[in-house]
Amino acid sequence: MRRMIPSLQALLCFESAAKHHSYTHAAQELHLTQSAVSRQIQHLEDFLGLQLFNRTRHGVALTYAGEQYYKNIKLHLLGIEQSTLDLISHKGLGGTLKLGVVPTFATRWLLPRLYKFNEIHPEITIHLETSTKPFLFSEHIFDAAIYTGTAEQVENWPDTKAHYLMKEEVVPVCAPSLIYKYFPEYQTKIELSNLSLNAEQIARFPLLQQTTRPNIWKEWFDVSAYDHPHARHGQRHELFSMLAVAATHGMGVALIPQTLLEKELSSGELIIASQIKLKGIRSYYFVYSERQQSPLIAKFVEWLIQEAAQSQPK
Repeated sequence: MRRMIPSLQALLCFESAAKHHSYTHAAQELHLTQSAVSRQIQHLEDFLGLQLFNRTRHGVALTYAGEQYYKNIKLHLLGIEQSTLDLISHKGLGGTLKLGVVPTFATRWLLPRLYKFNEIHPEITIHLETSTKPFLFSEHIFDAAIYTGTAEQVENWPDTKAHYLMKEEVVPVCAPSLIYKYFPEYQTKIELSNLSLNAEQIARFPLLQQTTRPNIWKEWFDVSAYDHPHARHGQRHELFSMLAVAATHGMGVALIPQTLLEKELSSGELIIASQIKLKGIRSYYFVYSERQQSPLIAKFVEWLIQEAAQSQPK
């Protein structure tokens, strides 16, 4: 059966003209004549049975159909280019994994450890892009994803396999200066090393909230059996990494997974203000398409599971 795939030359001409809003600039970029670009796009429009461009005084403008088509194919063309470059650079050995990763986990947990994987498997290149929501692998160029959510969410992610990595244990953290301000009886960092304030004491601090999890402090106080009337009040930031920066500057106390705070906790920029942890139902998972039988994924997930097990807080 003949595949409904236009010629690559026609797609490249369309993508370039759509990007520049000009057949002339597309011709210059592709080292073709303007008439050759025009013919290729006409062939593509005939193939699709749709008009992709309208002519304007200053060049061309995409039709609605053209905008949708450009949006959908440009990532695939980029993927073909990247795959070709990867094959050339690896000379047929190893390969590339494109991973979608939740942002703070990528910068604070995965990237500081990724050099270990590179040392073990120099033939494999890892490309990281941040992603905060589940998606369909058939509609994205990711090979796999590291996702945080509930077991039910992962089970309902269609056509995928998932490997459990670690539980998300959230702890209240703040700068030492905040402790000294609200509890002047603590005079030194040594006195703060085994600090465990109760929920009523934590309630005295300004609370730093996470935009995507507006009930997280309410959940923590519920676990602590304390009714805080303003548990949802306070500054809001989207990412755990943003909360960590705000907390280090003494702007309030934040609830952040302990595994994402290794640097700040070891340097003393942040301290754990209470030993009451929010052990929720969310965990980190490595997820990939069940149709994906890549030996690269098998090597990466084996290393990843070992690293996750070794990094759990004692």
